[in-house]
Amino acid sequence: MNLTEKTAYLKGLAEGLDIDTSSKEGKLLKAIVELLDEVTAAVTTLDEDVDQIYEELDAMDEDMDDLEEYVFGDEEDEDEDDLDEENDEDSLYYEITCPKCGETVCVDEDTLTSEDLACPNCGTEFEVEFEEDCGGECCDGCSSCSTEE
Repeated sequence: MNLTEKTAYLKGLAEGLDIDTSSKEGKLLKAIVELLDEVTAAVTTLDEDVDQIYEELDAMDEDMDDLEEYVFGDEEDEDEDDLDEENDEDSLYYEITCPKCGETVCVDEDTLTSEDLACPNCGTEFEVEFEEDCGGECCDGCSSCSTEE
C-alpha cells in the first residue's frame, strides 16, 4: 500500500469505530486523521514534483551528452592520451636562454638534440653542448661532476 491508501484505510477505521467526536479524545483523533490526510496530500504532491524534476534533469543530461559529443567528439579520449604522453619522461621540456638576445625558450628533448635549434625571437641558430655526469669516478671534482673527493 502506498501512503494515500494507508491514510484512507486509517480514516475508514476511525469512521468505522463510530468515535464520539464531541469528547476530548474523539476531537483529538478526528484532528489527527484530518492532519494525516493533509500531510499525505502534500507529500504526494512533492513526490510528483520531484519525479518530474528528475525526468527533466535526465533529459537535460542526455541533451548535454549529445551536445558534448557534437562539439568535442572524441577529443576527450585524445586529451587523456596527450596527458599520459606529457607525463612520460620522454616529454620533458627544457628552458634554454638564447646566447644572442637572452630570450628564454622552452623545448622538448627531440628539439634540444636536433641540429635545427633556433631562437624563435631573433632567429639565431645555436647548439647545446651536453656535459655528462661522471658521478665522480673519472676525476677530482671536474666542472661536470658535483662530487668532490
